[in-house]
Amino acid sequence: MVLFGAITVLLVRSREVSWWIAGLIFLFGFYVGQTPAFFMISEFVNWVFTRFTG
Repeated sequence: MVLFGAITVLLVRSREVSWWIAGLIFLFGFYVGQTPAFFMISEFVNWVFTRFTG
């Protein structure tokens, strides 16, 4: 989570916010907040990464 936080701060400071940066910020918020939707989003992210890496 520290890595997500550092990336978010650096990208917001550079003012180059594109769609994937907004996605990182969105994921960072859910990982930090651990809302009830956290588990569903976490499973989706894991599924996407396994499809691209496997």
